Amino acid sequence: MIDVRGISKSYGRVRALSDVTFSVGRGEVFGLIGPDGAGKTSLFRILCSLLLPDGGTATVDGFDVVSQMRQVRRLVGYMPGRFSLYQDLTVRENLEFFATIFGTTVDEGYDSVRAIYSQIEPFSNRKAGALSGGMKQKLALSCALIHQPRVLFLDEPTTGVDPVSRKELWAMLATLKERDITIVASTPYLDEIRCCERVAFLSEGRVQGIGTPEAILDRFADVFCPPGLEKEAGAGVDSGAETVIEVEHLVKAFGTFHAVDDISFSVKRGEIFGFLGANGAGKTTAMHMLTGLNQPTSGRGRVAGFDISRDYEQVKRHIGYMSQRFSLYDDLTVRENIRLFGGIYGMKSDEIRRKTDRVLSELQFSDHADDLVGSLPLGWKQKLAFTVSIFHDPSIVFLDEPTGGVDPATRRQFWQLIYEAARRGITVFVTTHYMDEAEYCDRISIMVDGKISAMGTPAELKQRYGQPDMDHVFTLLARQARRSSD
Repeated sequence: MIDVRGISKSYGRVRALSDVTFSVGRGEVFGLIGPDGAGKTSLFRILCSLLLPDGGTATVDGFDVVSQMRQVRRLVGYMPGRFSLYQDLTVRENLEFFATIFGTTVDEGYDSVRAIYSQIEPFSNRKAGALSGGMKQKLALSCALIHQPRVLFLDEPTTGVDPVSRKELWAMLATLKERDITIVASTPYLDEIRCCERVAFLSEGRVQGIGTPEAILDRFADVFCPPGLEKEAGAGVDSGAETVIEVEHLVKAFGTFHAVDDISFSVKRGEIFGFLGANGAGKTTAMHMLTGLNQPTSGRGRVAGFDISRDYEQVKRHIGYMSQRFSLYDDLTVRENIRLFGGIYGMKSDEIRRKTDRVLSELQFSDHADDLVGSLPLGWKQKLAFTVSIFHDPSIVFLDEPTGGVDPATRRQFWQLIYEAARRGITVFVTTHYMDEAEYCDRISIMVDGKISAMGTPAELKQRYGQPDMDHVFTLLARQARRSSD
């Protein structure tokens, strides 16, 4: 179904793809895996006829992706990493728009998306921007399938989506395989890699190996299965440490809907506190209140000694914050970003200059200080965004899914930065959809339907619910949710 021969692509002096060769059988589920910057997205765009290669050939169902691009576009569906949805259009309007692009109608293609679209059809008049991550995922997949393609390209379709919704998506993909649809997917999640029949490992623009998931994961274990992090002996939170976050009966309502519904907890200085929940559980809304970005409907909270209802501007000045969509400016250099945020946090020029040189050295970014941030690989951006968020030495840093879409080895490096920050006494309040990262936290809270359903150390929660790991604990609790959207 797909035949790639010697494909190459460069962007100026950067060689994204170099002599890439592989083939995919009809009806196969094939994985493209590799670290950030490996060339996966460039390859997807070439195969969908959205990008011209510099050399080599590629065909999809016998059609050349360059000379027969119109035929290729009619037979493929493409779901890019960042959802290809129009946020200001409703669910139904998005589906109708994509059907029109491919010269069909929703009625003609409905049977091909019925199993998936029927789950979000009750919300057909809701704008896509107001959907939870899992619902956006289902809508994007429906839009990619509405014209009944024979090949489906999925570029990290589950990034930023909770484990339960991820499992649901791959169950849907299994039904598509039964209809003889060929699927090519990239993913950083090991459980999703194992759902593929074969995978190709890309690194530095080259295919390093092709085989079964287990064979490739074993061969390149240093990239995909790095050893877990272990805390130093005696490390942990002192029971007598100062409380730096205190929440009592916090509520955030939007009309009659309680996104956050009466939650209470406290966090100590230097603690790594995991704040987990499925998409729509209310965790991002809670984090927005704790960081001064939104005001509670009722209840009280104190962060870094300041009341979140009255002193929210003071809260903002005394914390660090790294959002899901990194707060870096792509058209500024690495050094300019650091200097900008240092100034925003009220640091003096001499201090900014001195700390910038030290930070660049620690991150091994000295040779890239004058590179535009937009040119950096995703993993580099994440490490820089975290460093910027604690550049002013805040007492607390809030991290909202900081490692989404990053390969395991890079995620491990990121968590080493988190451990170093905690050792310095910085409290780390983190949300994540990677359950192996949940194991690295000192304590964990799991939200379900706006409430805290469970709280404790990873060991306590696994024992309490009789589960072997945090993935099973999370799945058990998240499937008790009754509401389907945030």
